[in-house]
Amino acid sequence: MKTLLATLTFSLLTTAVLAAPVTVDSCGKKITFDKMPERMIVHDINMADMAFALGLQDKMVGVTGISGWYKTSAEFDKRRGDIPELAPKYATLENLLAASPDLFFAGWYYGMKPGGDVTPDILLQHDIQTLVLSESCIHLNRDRPASSMDLLYDDILRLGKIFGKNADAQELVAGWKVELDDIKATVPTGQSKRVFLFDSGEDKPFTAGKYAIANAMIEAAGGTNITGDLDTSWGRTSWEAVAAANPEFLILLDYQGGDGAQGLLTFLKSHPVMKETLAVKNEAFVALRYEELTPGPANISAIGKIADAMNPEAF
Repeated sequence: MKTLLATLTFSLLTTAVLAAPVTVDSCGKKITFDKMPERMIVHDINMADMAFALGLQDKMVGVTGISGWYKTSAEFDKRRGDIPELAPKYATLENLLAASPDLFFAGWYYGMKPGGDVTPDILLQHDIQTLVLSESCIHLNRDRPASSMDLLYDDILRLGKIFGKNADAQELVAGWKVELDDIKATVPTGQSKRVFLFDSGEDKPFTAGKYAIANAMIEAAGGTNITGDLDTSWGRTSWEAVAAANPEFLILLDYQGGDGAQGLLTFLKSHPVMKETLAVKNEAFVALRYEELTPGPANISAIGKIADAMNPEAF
């Protein structure tokens, strides 16, 4: 009887907590959930990883924007299970409405474009709330601080709050902070290397500016992002500016298709100005996947990979 009463009490308390209205911030706007979402759609592999980290697969009715761009892993595919992909790249409004979602977890240029047919305002007309990826808020609001790992921590905590998993979210964040502190403790001080992150682009390189979480990751690994003064999250610069900064280390995006990171290195070795930089001459680089350099659970281990590759003698 005591066990039964305890079980019933716990069940009632849990139901009460989950039934209470929950309000979270989404790019400066308050969004309120009167009940827990039951049909979430998640865009991008990095945001899907966030949802999986909290065990939210049973609340997901679809993902978008994965197979059209990115390599997955056996672990990701296992965690995704039978959750369908509704669109290989950007979803249309029709794609989303067909799945009858109550929440879309996406970001600006992470599944949504200003002026497009999939935006929070448009989705709200169909009774669909939108949780916007924090890193992407810079595209609509320039009054934001430079990137920090809080971009990851805050998004996980917001997901946890929405789905009644506050304790799980807090435990994840606490663990990541300990892991990050351990990595930082191994990084040599006073030896910050100049780092260039090469995503893509031949005429002009696409890279990480000061609002991208990758900028914070480079700093956490003991490096200096040579494009950290770009007033954006992700954007383009010139090869002349990159070469003038003479990077000592490269982060190369290992995309699906083509030759991946190795193809980017081959291009840099043949480029008239980049081939003279220290990083290219020494082939000093680390290859990382998209989900490792956009906000998501893979960020912390990726910082360790950057630090290790930049300072192998310290590890």
